[in-house]
Amino acid sequence: MGRPSKLRVAVSDPAQWLSERERAQMLAPKLRALADETRLMLILLIAQRPRTVKELQEATGLSQTLVSHHLAPLREQQLVEAIPKGRSNQYVMCCQTLAEPLRMFASLAAMDPETVAACLHPEADLPAEQGA
Repeated sequence: MGRPSKLRVAVSDPAQWLSERERAQMLAPKLRALADETRLMLILLIAQRPRTVKELQEATGLSQTLVSHHLAPLREQQLVEAIPKGRSNQYVMCCQTLAEPLRMFASLAAMDPETVAACLHPEADLPAEQGA
């Protein structure tokens, strides 16, 4: 008998087979989970590095019960995952590719009106063509 052949599985990009409406319907619950200020603060802390509930308590000043309450929707929407570590759980981002966009969105809060305008109209930063 010969060696068994390796089975190759191709993973497709969901954007190729979902309509914009379907993607929006799938994304809305995740954005609702992030829309709460406390949950957003927790996920931004977790985006920095994995954290336990105790570490999140210390960083936010919230009670253990409240931290756990706010972590639940983030877990339900698969934005964070609880990894058992010793006698507690360590919370990690679902994927590191989500961490950078979250930090970028958080930086929008600190932008002054001129910076926002430059983001919206980047062509304003380009030098005018001479002789035009």
